[in-house]
Amino acid sequence: MAIAEKPPASQETAKRITKKLTKKQRALEIFDRLTGLYPDAFCSLDYETVVQLLVATILSAQCTDERVNKVTPGLFTRFPDAKSLAEADRDELEILVRSTGFYRNKAKNIQGACQMIMEKFDGEVPRTMEELLLLPGVARKTANVVLANGFGTNMGVTVDTHVKRLTYRFGLTKHTDPIHVERDLMKLLPQPEWENWSIRTIYHGRNICDARKPLCGDCTLVDLCDRKDVDKPKSPSKNKSKNQPKSKSKSATKPATKARKKDSP
Repeated sequence: MAIAEKPPASQETAKRITKKLTKKQRALEIFDRLTGLYPDAFCSLDYETVVQLLVATILSAQCTDERVNKVTPGLFTRFPDAKSLAEADRDELEILVRSTGFYRNKAKNIQGACQMIMEKFDGEVPRTMEELLLLPGVARKTANVVLANGFGTNMGVTVDTHVKRLTYRFGLTKHTDPIHVERDLMKLLPQPEWENWSIRTIYHGRNICDARKPLCGDCTLVDLCDRKDVDKPKSPSKNKSKNQPKSKSKSATKPATKARKKDSP
């Protein structure tokens, strides 16, 4: 008779084990598992130069990387470098980036950033956080992407919507604003892995941990996850009472009957 295999630990048992871990230990274990799931994960924006990476990242604001990658081939064929983008006709630039949304503001920022690169930084994308933040349209998220993927320098953690949402859902931060989420992650993760955390978390957010319908049953991180914002009991709808049928009890109908008699001529 074959000996039955020992059944896997239940989720409850796994939860009890992981509760003994510190937040930092849990973050490192999550990262190890994400690395196992997405070992070849990389920045999903298409680019050939650091200037193109900067432009693509500006375009990715409130837009998918997939959409940006459909726009940039035509954009970079027409305007391949900072000089050509700085001198571009604004109307043409707007037309080329229109489908990424907020195209007027993005075109203005791209051109303004490239003009500053030409005038202030001798045509080269700056290599420090302080200098990058001087460029129009560049906040910490964009600067972190450029520094990490363009120059191999981790000065912070890139916090996009996926990273912000999953870090909170994991229970690694109590904050939902990107600045505080980034600060918390910088304390929990080794600096060389800051961008790797972001990229792998983004992959997991796209593939498994959906904002509204996360596939927790298929997730190998479920025992490490606090599942914040997933299992919240739904509060009664304010409109629910309005939609419910009125009671037909005598106590409920009598006052209404009397009121109708008083109002009748």
